[in-house]
Amino acid sequence: MLQSAAAALVRRAARPSPARRAFAAAASDEPLAKTALHDLHLELGGDLVPFAGYALPVLYKAEHGGVMKEHLWCRAGGKASLFDVSHMGQIRWHGKDRAAFLEKVVVGDIAGLDEGSGCLSLVTNESGGIIDDTVITKYGDYIYMVVNGATKFGDMKHFEEQMAKFDGDVSMEYLEDSMQLLAIQGPGAAEAVAKILPSGFDLTRMAFMTGAETTLDGIEGCRITRCGYTGEDGFEIAMPSEHAVSIASKLISDPAVNPTGLGARDSLRLEAGLCLYGHDLNETINPVEATLAWTMGGPKGRRRKEGGFLGAEHILKPDGKLQKVAKKRVGIKGMKAPGREGAEIYDAAGEKKIGEVTSGTFSPCLKAPIAMGYVETASSKKGTVISIKVRNKMQKAEVTPMPFVESRYYRVPE
Repeated sequence: MLQSAAAALVRRAARPSPARRAFAAAASDEPLAKTALHDLHLELGGDLVPFAGYALPVLYKAEHGGVMKEHLWCRAGGKASLFDVSHMGQIRWHGKDRAAFLEKVVVGDIAGLDEGSGCLSLVTNESGGIIDDTVITKYGDYIYMVVNGATKFGDMKHFEEQMAKFDGDVSMEYLEDSMQLLAIQGPGAAEAVAKILPSGFDLTRMAFMTGAETTLDGIEGCRITRCGYTGEDGFEIAMPSEHAVSIASKLISDPAVNPTGLGARDSLRLEAGLCLYGHDLNETINPVEATLAWTMGGPKGRRRKEGGFLGAEHILKPDGKLQKVAKKRVGIKGMKAPGREGAEIYDAAGEKKIGEVTSGTFSPCLKAPIAMGYVETASSKKGTVISIKVRNKMQKAEVTPMPFVESRYYRVPE
């Protein structure tokens, strides 16, 4: 299966791409870890680069490969893209007080989650800054958490420090590389995944941000969550490492499924208005500044009223209202050339610096530059005209709502 899938897809290219150079710029001298799909990536023409301590494909040199083609494939009708996200940290939380502990370290309502339901949440520090963003799903006797690959070891050190201060029954199980994680995204994702699920598994009743333990292609001990980071319908599927290649190969044997690298994953998430930790989020930015206050629930929600998580007093007023902030994350459009990370943002006259771009690219779907960044709160309203300094030249741009491309997250029919 592995060799036949590779033979159908590989078309070698000669020159390194801009995407490869951008991701490889973060390389270090540390030996790189490999996911279980490492050899499969190479056979499929994957152009591997260092990312979060792993060797991962930035793109594939194949018939439908390259950042632009891979990106557009993910948004095309009936198509789906397969990403290897096994570098991310998978954690199981055990103990009768696991939800109470997690509510000390993340901002979301974990105790209020229904069985099999999940949420995007934020890990905060004592100052209210964001240590990481995470997806948390509640199962019968444990809570499942996925954290970012580049931050997972720092996250777990932080969790251990907080556990030492916690008076309750909780334990953390890091799954290391025993479980691999794949994301399949796009309008055709459900149809593709259905082919490896048990015959009685009804995806039409599976809501966005819900998960279940299941078999995949007959393999026991797997998990599926309806979520993703592209703005499309999709799933993250976890399986024992020894079965990752067979499951991935089965998925890409479907002509509607295209292996996709980090380059397209980045442009897809930016079109969807989603943050990349270490760029759009960091330990000095709080949830209100990041316009992610919704992760705490609404104004009348329990977490807004009670707080109780690290740094809550820097984010919330005693009545649960949001503290005022000096800057906010915004979407930006209208410039002629992409404003990349670090580009300075000025007022409309180009005289006063009011912020900085944190992510920017050329949108394959809109065929225009897009960016997100932080500006002074007074300049964060929709339609505000701003200037971005690109290659020492001022370009007119405008604050715009996100997502840049309409999201198509799945909704269960009524």
